[in-house]
Parts: sequence; C-alpha cells; structure tokens
Amino acid sequence: MSQNTEQMPVSLYRAAQVRELDRRLIAAGTPGVVLMQRAAHAAWRTLRRHWPTVGCVTVLAGQGNNAGDGYLLAVLAQRAGWRVKVLAVGDPRRLRGDAAAAAEEARVAGVVCQDWRDTSSLDGVLVDALLGTGLSGDVRAPYIDAISAINASGRPVLALDVPSGLCADTGRALGLAVKASVTVTFIGMKIGLLTGEGPALAGECVFDDLQADPAILEQVPAAAQRLASVTLQALPARSPTAHKGRFGHLLVLGGDRGTGGAALLSAEAALRCGAGMVSLATRPEHIAAALARRPEIMTLGVDSTYRLHALGEVADVLVAGPGLGVAPWGRALLSLAASRAVPQLWDADALNLLAEGLLQLPAGAVITPHPGEAGRLLGWSTAEVQADRPRAVLALAQRYNCVALLKGAGTLIADAQGRLALCDHGHPAMAGPGLGDVLAGVIGALLAQGLSPFDAASLGCWLHARAGERLGREGRGLAASELIPLVRRLLEEHSPCLS
Repeated sequence: MSQNTEQMPVSLYRAAQVRELDRRLIAAGTPGVVLMQRAAHAAWRTLRRHWPTVGCVTVLAGQGNNAGDGYLLAVLAQRAGWRVKVLAVGDPRRLRGDAAAAAEEARVAGVVCQDWRDTSSLDGVLVDALLGTGLSGDVRAPYIDAISAINASGRPVLALDVPSGLCADTGRALGLAVKASVTVTFIGMKIGLLTGEGPALAGECVFDDLQADPAILEQVPAAAQRLASVTLQALPARSPTAHKGRFGHLLVLGGDRGTGGAALLSAEAALRCGAGMVSLATRPEHIAAALARRPEIMTLGVDSTYRLHALGEVADVLVAGPGLGVAPWGRALLSLAASRAVPQLWDADALNLLAEGLLQLPAGAVITPHPGEAGRLLGWSTAEVQADRPRAVLALAQRYNCVALLKGAGTLIADAQGRLALCDHGHPAMAGPGLGDVLAGVIGALLAQGLSPFDAASLGCWLHARAGERLGREGRGLAASELIPLVRRLLEEHSPCLS
C-alpha cells in the first residue's frame, strides 16, 4: 500500500463489531443522523483532497445507511458548486430512517436524483455508496450491474466505508466488488480492507473515527491488531559486557541438492539480525559456497542425522525447512527437529512434510505457510484459505498449537489462544524466490534473542515487509538477499543495540 499506514489505528474490527460500536455510540447520546453527517463530511474532505479540481461527482446510492452517507455527501458537493447527481440503484422508496431523511435532504437541496439505468452516464468522481458492510452472500442484481459499470468506467472512485462487494471481515470479493481509488472508512478499521483482495480493491485507505468517544470504542475488544512500531515488542538493549553466548545458538536445517541457497539465506538473515551463533546443517557439497559467502556461519555437511545429534543438542533455536526437500534426507533432518523441545520455526518443505501427518510439530513453534501450504495443513483448498484468511490462520494456530503466520497480501499472525495480528506493509516486488527464507531467518534470530514466538513472528514479519516495501519502490527484480542489510538497519531503528 502506498500510504503511510503507521498513522492509522492499530485496532481492527469485524463488521458486526463496528455495527455494535455504532449502536453504542447512538445509545450514549450521539444521534445516528449526526454520525451520518460526520461520515459525509469526512468523505467530502477526502474527495476534495484527492480530486480538488474535478468539480463533478456522481453518487451511486443503494438502500441502506451507506446510501445515506452518499446522499449527504452529494449535498455538500452541491453547496460547494460542484456538478452533482445521485443515481439510485434499487428502489429508493425502500430507504428507511436516517438514510431516508438524508435522501430527502438531498432532494430539498436541489441535488439531481435519478434512478440508475445501464445507460446512465457516470461523470466526474464516482462515489460508491451502494452496499457498505451489511452484505451477506454474493452481490446480486441490480448491484452487480452497477458495480460492473463503475469498474468499466475508467473514472476515479471513492468508496464509502468499504468497496461494495468486499467482505469487511475476510477481504474476499463477494462475486464482484468495486475497485476503488480511495476508500474512506468509519468508526473502526475493518480487517477485510487490509488482507486478501482488500488492499487491491480498497486502494488508498483513509480512516475517520467520526469523533467517537474513545471510552465507548474500548467497550468492544478489537478482533485483531495491526502491526505498528508502537505495538511491537522490542529487543532489549545489550549490556557493555554482552557476549555471543547470551543471544542464542540458532541452527538452520535445510538445503538439499539444488536448493542450498534457501538455507544459506535463512542462516545469513539470522546472523545479521543478531543471533549469537548460527550453524547451518546442509548437504556437504554446499559447504564451500557457504563458507565463501559467510565464513561466520558454522557450516556442517550432513550425509546422515548421526552427525547432527551433538549439534542439535547445543542449539537453542531451530529453523527447519528452507530448501529441505521431501526426500529421505530432508525427512531425517526434520525428524530430529521434531524430537527437540526448543523454540522452532518450520517453513517450506517442513510444512509439506508436516501436512502428511507423520510428524508432530513441537508445541509453541512458529509456522510460516503461504496459502497453498496452509491449505495442505488444514485439508482445505487454496481458494478456501483465501476466502477467509483470518479463519484459516486461527485454525492453523489451534490445530497445531503454534504461532501461525499466513503469508500473502495482508499477512496474518495468530496464536493458539486466538490472538490475531495483521501486517499491512509489503510490496508486489516481493513476489519472488527466497524472501520466505529470509523471513524464516529473521524470526529465528528474534526467537534466539528471547522474544516469544508471537512477538518474534510479529516483529520479524513487520521488519521484513517494511524492508521489501522500501526496496520495492525500485521496481521488479528484487533479490531476497538485498533485504538482509536493510532488515538489520530497521531492527536497529526499532530496537537500538545500545540504550
């Protein structure tokens, strides 16, 4: 996402929770029409800031409170001298309560209000006030036709609360959804705007709490927390008498023939993020390359797990899976990891082997699947995982008694107790090989330095995504190894080595 999301709220909600907050605000003395007016003003400010010279707006209004916000926005634009029209999708006589009052105010103000037709012209900035968060099930006529027209128009689009057709809880398009340029959302930040298809459909997100009483907002616990510098656990500063033995001995298991680079990326990332000692157990033919690249990494060539037992006994943290493969060699290394009761991270082929059900993940470990791997671990299709990413990551954490990190747009992190966090950083240039291996090493280093599995996964994910976001501005062709020095700098900014 292009905007500075560090300034956005850290609490994330499901649609039903925001409706409950709305109800409580009204019960506490803020009339619903006042909240609607505030929403319209927030949307109007956003519209003027992004398109100050357009001078023309078309509001597509549905039949709920989302439509009421749109009608009142039309009134504000009309008063400012803009050319304005509202196209009512569906029967406007079905409007009730505050939304009906808003529609009447627009008519009295002289706003042109027409029924929407396939042939209706869409002019200026288009305001999506069709469906809001109340949609259940796939979009149906006439809304599906209106959404298709919006998306085909080529016009800039401002969505009110959420793009119509986007599930506010999951980030899934319900059949078809508006592709907005900007989304202004109200009262509580919705999870679905920031994960799955949400980031691509919402465009830039703008948040306005509508002057809600913070005491009332605190009455409804958030469903998730957005990762931000102020919420992430920091590593403690190091004493002047620090030595390497205090910061963990991390062992990376991986790098079968042809994939030695994956394990080396993890080991190097762990070294550069502060693990006290880093060992790499890999195929013997990879030793020369590993020592040439990073002589600081203690590299052991492994033909059988017999040679690994002594090293496995002294390691404080294990990272298993990068380049591991699913052949007998990799299975033997992973069996050793499964027998150790130390903090661990399993990734890549370790997850594919775990999905077979022949090994048990040590309690409290971190797993870092992409959606396909998550599907195999759960017995779901990839499409089912992507259809409800929050449900999938929570199911993973509970099934395997672990901390699960589900990769993808809007990466999600969950633990077995139901805690949920979301990372809204990253860049499409990160869609390349080796970046997951770097992430595994970063998280492993944080585990080695004493962070809890959930805190290590959260901070590691945030550092990795911020680094990719910054380097991604240079465009395609991002190499995973490029992230490592930048992750190190970002970690120092967040957790200075010296106090």
